[in-house]
Amino acid sequence: MSNIRTAFARGKAFIPFITCGDPDLETTAAVVRAAAENGADLIELGIPFSDPTAEGPVIQGANLRALAGGVTTDKIFALVRELRRDVTVPLVFMTYANVVFSYGAERFLSACAEIGVDGLILPDLPFEEKEEFLPQCRANGVDLISLVAPTSENRIAMIAREAEGFLYIVSSLGVTGTRSEIKTDLASIVRVARAHTEIPCAIGFGISTPEQARAMAAVADGAIVGSAIIKLLAHYGRDAAPHVGAYVKSMKDAVSRA
Repeated sequence: MSNIRTAFARGKAFIPFITCGDPDLETTAAVVRAAAENGADLIELGIPFSDPTAEGPVIQGANLRALAGGVTTDKIFALVRELRRDVTVPLVFMTYANVVFSYGAERFLSACAEIGVDGLILPDLPFEEKEEFLPQCRANGVDLISLVAPTSENRIAMIAREAEGFLYIVSSLGVTGTRSEIKTDLASIVRVARAHTEIPCAIGFGISTPEQARAMAAVADGAIVGSAIIKLLAHYGRDAAPHVGAYVKSMKDAVSRA
């Protein structure tokens, strides 16, 4: 069983997303530890990119703040190496194909293996082009996590059959960000996916409240939240860790009741 699968082995999973380096790497480390201590089952770490096409204004702002602060991929690798001294939950990088390309895919993925990163999400990588990274991912034991969007329709079965780690189901069209309500028929997407894969399905994009998280976990195996956490970081800055920890606890409690 991949390490990522263990995140879903204890029931419904809560997965927070944190942009590395916003407002600085020391705060990122404190927030990751607070999330892990308060029930996060898996943590997505965003490697900032100057043109994050899948992101709404909240996470775009976090990317720009982190880059302005001098964050680099190497500094993030060093951060994760330090976190791995005591953080045991699975960690997944979320970034863009260009970040991996410019670093060198083989070098990037061997570094992931060395520091203990379990998976990679590239939202701008079309399913049909994943072979550009898949061999290096497999050689280094890093799950290349596939995304399914509401527009995937007849491709859901195909993507699900080849999915690794967990299947990231995008709740709604457009970019990341909190939404007052999620209207997509996610249950039918999950049903199709589960007919073709045994790996867990987690829903992300637009989830911000415990009620939404619980509703998403009721139809899938877990809920992913990013923008709501980034808003806490933007508001509290270097003092954000306890606030993020309390938020993660409330969300984990909610999905556990799904």
